[in-house]
Amino acid sequence: MNLRQLEFFRMLADTQHMTHAAKLLNTTQPNLSHSMSELEKELDAQLFEKKGRNIQLTKYGKFFYTYVSTALEELAKGERALKELVSPEKGLIDFGFIYTAGSFLAPMLMKEFSAYPGNEQIRFHLFQGNSSDMTDLLLKEDVDLAITSKLKEDEQLNYEILTEQEIVLIVPVDHPLASYDSISLKETSAYPFVYFNQRSGLRPYLDKMLTAASVTPNIICEVEEDHTMLGFVAHNYGIALMPKIPSISAYNVKMITLEDNFFPRYIYLATKKDHFLSPAALRFKEFIVSFAQNMFYE
Repeated sequence: MNLRQLEFFRMLADTQHMTHAAKLLNTTQPNLSHSMSELEKELDAQLFEKKGRNIQLTKYGKFFYTYVSTALEELAKGERALKELVSPEKGLIDFGFIYTAGSFLAPMLMKEFSAYPGNEQIRFHLFQGNSSDMTDLLLKEDVDLAITSKLKEDEQLNYEILTEQEIVLIVPVDHPLASYDSISLKETSAYPFVYFNQRSGLRPYLDKMLTAASVTPNIICEVEEDHTMLGFVAHNYGIALMPKIPSISAYNVKMITLEDNFFPRYIYLATKKDHFLSPAALRFKEFIVSFAQNMFYE
């Protein structure tokens, strides 16, 4: 049994006329007759019977017709939906980004892309998490592309630098360090830290920063994302190192610039190598890379 046989069967059932059905199917009457004979043999049931010059469904044919008609309609719906998913003008993009990118970078890129002529109807399915989550989603092909940090080299993934991210110190507004506008990491060693957990892409970077400054942090609390960290610092749980993001100003904390010279902290656009990208997703990827080059590196 194949799809063509089922299409032949439905057309013949609808027209109840072999010659007419063959013409509509763009095939010959002997070919249509042979196809239906083979289908009946496979099903071990008679589907059609003669009625004068025409033919009609048997009760078994009527029973089978309901399932065939439903199946073909579902396949047609699936075909239309798939074509819309990969449409350059109306496609759906599965887009992931780390928590840090959610407050500015990701929404800004989506808004700029959607405002470009021809992109207005492209839709997004969004995924947010830490860098480990983004790596998992990319490898499982649940997302087409992701804004993330690089946890480690992975031969299955491709990374393109988007921007450099500044790390700052945040402290409660009434903290002893709150009088500083800039500070060295050495001066933080006496205070407890709110810190990113092991799955965060920032964790290994911050570990290297503090090790380079000969600071062993007293970690009293580990969190997964930026706003939770800001909340804990605002409630005087400790101080924290985090990316400089716009939403820091919404919390009752003081942001302090770090004086130490560190190796750069990059944010990347990551994709899975040899993974098919729909025309819309490919267009978004090219837009992000071009936009980042013009905005951040001009």
